[in-house]
Amino acid sequence: MKDVAARAGVGLKTVSRVVNGEPGVTPDTERRVQEAIEALGFRRNDSARVLRKGRTASIGLVLEDLADPFYGPLSRAVEEVARAHGALLINGSSAEDPDREQELVLALCARRVDGLIVIPAGADHRYLEPEIEAGVATVFVDRPAGRIEADTVLSDSFGGARAGVAHLIAHGHRRIGFIGDQPRIHTAVERLNGYRAAMEDAGLAVEGAWVSLGSTEPARVRRAVTGMLTGDLPVTAIFTGNNRVTVTVVRALAAHERPVALVGFDDIELADLLGITVVAQDAAALGRTAAQRLFGRLEGQEGAPTRVVLETALVPRGSGEIPPSA
Repeated sequence: MKDVAARAGVGLKTVSRVVNGEPGVTPDTERRVQEAIEALGFRRNDSARVLRKGRTASIGLVLEDLADPFYGPLSRAVEEVARAHGALLINGSSAEDPDREQELVLALCARRVDGLIVIPAGADHRYLEPEIEAGVATVFVDRPAGRIEADTVLSDSFGGARAGVAHLIAHGHRRIGFIGDQPRIHTAVERLNGYRAAMEDAGLAVEGAWVSLGSTEPARVRRAVTGMLTGDLPVTAIFTGNNRVTVTVVRALAAHERPVALVGFDDIELADLLGITVVAQDAAALGRTAAQRLFGRLEGQEGAPTRVVLETALVPRGSGEIPPSA
């Protein structure tokens, strides 16, 4: 800074004001300082700034899997809000492992991020209580926190699944299968409950063989499809619990001899071209809403933790409108 000040012919305080975007500097002086900064390759020492202000201007985002297409728009929306607030976003994946989630969250806290947005893998987040009490703003998104009260932003998994299954029922289906994610995951259970509620609303029984929860590994999902289509009471339609399950089911049904209706929770790439009916949730809105809440807390908003539930939208494209073949 001394070199910049000498080259620009100003004092250290003036350089500091320019670097930190503070008022009180004439346009001509700011121009001379900026030219000196560029000529000398000056970079602000953010470590010193953190020590002085107590803030790192960074937030952490803990996702399930960075490779999952669902999280791309969510992450981008968080990043855009962070950028608008002059903050850096640090991403990490929990791989749906509660221990890895905790390790990653605490590592981010150790690096003094100002806030956290977490898509939880675990069911007990009491380990975060000391960090929250120490001032780390925290918002949970897509799934609620476990065993603590915290700001949360969710999609209406129950209502969306209920509407998707009701859509299949309205097109004549009475034997409808459900293939979802692991039962310890909040969204998987909510979507299963929505499926059951739609069937109950229509006075339809649910056979045990029509429901399959488990990993999203293609082999497991294919086995579930085969079982549902070859039993004593084969289903005529399938509702899938997330995008990864939907992709595998689409491939499995392509080889099936009779048409089977399909509605999937989450939109998937090329679904419009393939004619896949979906219950779409707005991943970008989830990320944006969570980030706005986080920065609101960082800027001093007080009050009890809030819970925001965003609506889903049924998007008919053809696969959910196939009538029962038997």
